[in-house]
Amino acid sequence: MPRFRFASVGDNCIDRFLPPVSQSLVGGNAVNVAVQLARLGQSAAYFGAVGEDADGVWTRQTLEANGVETARLRICQGVTAYTDIEQTPVGDRIMVFEEFGVCAGYRPSESDLAVLEGVDHVHIGWMDDGGALRRRLAARGVSVSQDISVNASLENLGVEGLSVAFASAGARGKRAETMLRDMLEGGARCAVVTCGAEGAIASHRSERAEIDIARVQVVDTTGAGDSFIAGFLAAFIASRPLAACMEAGRDCAAITCTHVGGFPQQPLLL
Repeated sequence: MPRFRFASVGDNCIDRFLPPVSQSLVGGNAVNVAVQLARLGQSAAYFGAVGEDADGVWTRQTLEANGVETARLRICQGVTAYTDIEQTPVGDRIMVFEEFGVCAGYRPSESDLAVLEGVDHVHIGWMDDGGALRRRLAARGVSVSQDISVNASLENLGVEGLSVAFASAGARGKRAETMLRDMLEGGARCAVVTCGAEGAIASHRSERAEIDIARVQVVDTTGAGDSFIAGFLAAFIASRPLAACMEAGRDCAAITCTHVGGFPQQPLLL
């Protein structure tokens, strides 16, 4: 397997948009980040698990069609994860049901870890490993990021050792500032809090940056935060200033808001 600049590890799912959208698309934090990085011209690999079902085949084919390396995609007995989504009139999403399928309990093998330790940057999506992968990679000096907002269980929410910690506050204000401070005090070297329609805030070393959203005609916000992460990371790993990283994240997220799902793809109609 060739050396990659980025690897994304963890969740994948089929986003099943309920009526009136009535279509299914491949998604999940780790998948969306990997695809968006590839769309930005970055070499990216995905590490995760899918089921021995049609959705698993679809997920692999979609990743490959978008230029993401899938040699470390594990095919397991069981179902591919899926999420049932309702959409509000303004394009915001409501997760009404989540089935984690074979993503639950997924762990990279020792051979997987050997590859990950040679990647320039690893992004971790949803994983129920109690932070084991984060700690292992950070201890080996690997640059690592994680979106803690996709991990609801307390045992999976640590940020110590992260090069970049991402979280979502929904709006600017005291809660967003508290989240930013807590991630930095918890051991993240850079912290980013996205605030929905109110933009994002970030802090890295002596730098602080705030940014508003780009105004677009919103069709769907699913995956916008994941796209922000991809745009931010591509700039961050290139050692661009924090403000430029925020702008790159904003611009990537804005494009995602103009279509249904985390990235452009051919949907399955329900």
